[in-house]
Amino acid sequence: MDRGLFLLPSRIGLDVTRRQALGFISHAHMDHVAQHAMALCTEPTARLVRHRLGNVSTKIMPLGESIEVAGLKLTALPAGHIFGSAMVYAQHDKGTVLYTGDFRLGPSATAEQAQLRSADYLIMECTFGHPHYRLPPRDTVIEMLLEKIRAAFRRGATPVISAYVLGKSQEVTRILTSQGIPVLQHPDIYAISQIYEEAGCELGDFRPYSGRPIPGCVVIVPPKPLTPGILPGAVHVEKFHVTGWALDKRRKGTAPNEHWIPLSDHADFDQLIHAVEEVGPKTVFCTHGPKSFVEELKSRGHDARWLE
Repeated sequence: MDRGLFLLPSRIGLDVTRRQALGFISHAHMDHVAQHAMALCTEPTARLVRHRLGNVSTKIMPLGESIEVAGLKLTALPAGHIFGSAMVYAQHDKGTVLYTGDFRLGPSATAEQAQLRSADYLIMECTFGHPHYRLPPRDTVIEMLLEKIRAAFRRGATPVISAYVLGKSQEVTRILTSQGIPVLQHPDIYAISQIYEEAGCELGDFRPYSGRPIPGCVVIVPPKPLTPGILPGAVHVEKFHVTGWALDKRRKGTAPNEHWIPLSDHADFDQLIHAVEEVGPKTVFCTHGPKSFVEELKSRGHDARWLE
C-alpha cells in the first residue's frame, strides 16, 4: 500500500517522499520532496529541489494564482516556513481543502508571510501542538540573539550558529546582516544561499567560510557536534542553537553551556489554534505533531482527527 497524503480523485501526492505521477511539494526540505514525474511547486522551491535531487520536471505554481490540474483547481498560498514554501488550496465540486505543509504565521526575513484561506477541510501540520510551545514574540527573540552575539564578540569569541542548511541558515543570515553583522557560511549552506539570491531573496553581507574565522563575523554551520579544531585559528568559540526546540528543557540539557535561541520556522501552539479558527473548517486533520493536539481542538468544539 502506498502510504501518504493524496488529493482524490486526482491522486495528487501531498509532500509524499516517493515518486508519484503528480506530486505537490510544499517546500524543499528533504522530508517533503521526491523526484516526481511532475512536481507542483513554486519557482524558488523548484530551484531548490533541483539543487538537492537533480533534474525534476516541475509545473510552477505562482503564489495566489489558480491552476487546473487533473480536474482540480489548485492555488498555492504562502506558508511562511522558508523561502518559496507554500500551502495548497484545492477546489472541487465536493468542497474545498487547505493543506498547510509546514507553516508559520507572522513576518519572516526570507519567507513570504503565510496567507490562510477559509476551507471545508483543513489538513495541518502541528509540530508544536503542545501548550508548552508558546514562543516569545519574534522581536524579543531576535533581540535576544543579537545581544548574545554582540556579547560573544566583546568576550573575544567567535559565535558559531548551528542551523539547518536550508531555511534557518538563510533566515538567520538575513537577520544578522540587516543589523550590520557579516556572516561566514559552511559551503553547503553557501550553495543554497546562492540559489536564494538568484531567485530574488537577498541575504546581505555573507560569504563562504574559507577555513579560518574573521573577527567580527558570525559563522553558520550545519547542526552537528562542534568538535575541537573545527574552526582553525579560533581561540574561543561560543555555539548557538536557533530553533523552536530551545523551549524543550531536555534538548537544552544536552548542551547546557551553549546558547539556545527560540527562533522557529514552525507555528507555535497559539498560532496553530489561530489557524484553525481563521480557516473555520468542518473538519481538521492533524499530522506531524502530538496527538494530544487533536483532543485540545475537540475541547474547543472542533471536529478534529489524527492522520497516521
